[in-house]
Amino acid sequence: ASPASSDGPLQHEDHQAEPQEAQQQQLQQQPELKKKKKKQNKLLSEEKLRRLKEQHDRRGIVYLSRLPPHMKPAKLRQLLSQHGELGRIYCTPEDQGARQQRKKKGGNSGKNFTEGWVEFEDKAVAKHVAAALNGQQIGGRRRSAYHFDLWNLKYLPKFKWDHLTEEINYEKAVREQRMAQELAHAKRERDFYLSRVDRSKAMAAMELRRAGKAAAAAPGVDAAMSPGAGGGGGGGEGITAAGGGGVGAVG
Repeated sequence: ASPASSDGPLQHEDHQAEPQEAQQQQLQQQPELKKKKKKQNKLLSEEKLRRLKEQHDRRGIVYLSRLPPHMKPAKLRQLLSQHGELGRIYCTPEDQGARQQRKKKGGNSGKNFTEGWVEFEDKAVAKHVAAALNGQQIGGRRRSAYHFDLWNLKYLPKFKWDHLTEEINYEKAVREQRMAQELAHAKRERDFYLSRVDRSKAMAAMELRRAGKAAAAAPGVDAAMSPGAGGGGGGGEGITAAGGGGVGAVG
């Protein structure tokens, strides 16, 4: 009876270890299953791709050639969403230099936008809104800064949001290239100016050395022009006079 009682606890421990190992294997397999599900979800069906393409082709873009001062994209969305379902909105911010000049002159320091593009979910609605609102008063509250401004809308046929992003990226690349050229030009001017400064410093040092050498040679010149040297010259004049007397005697 004693050996049977000793084997019982061991068998019970083995049965407990097996479920723990199975649980660990299941936990290890769960992340792999999640990864597989994520990969499967990324693949779109043909039906979903077709619907996305139809939705993309159905959208229309309206261009705003001018935005009133102080009008932000959120306010633009609020005003135009009353006429149809909107998608994306992009407004071009004003030039930073113009904003700084306005702030220096005491004007409004807020950011303004110069032009904008509004995407409507239905291009028929976009075309109708552009035709109906173009040239009309914006309206709204009388106290608003753009109550008496006029809409400047134009529907862009066969124009999609992808074209706008391509244009924006192109303008950004051109702007960065122009900035790089300006920086390179400024660097060349700085290097030329520094080289001229170094050259002027070298010329000034040469002039100082020449002045020092001239000052060192000045005592020798003064000794040559002393009174003793002048007396020798006087003796010469006496000889000349004597010579003249001799000539007179011969005559």
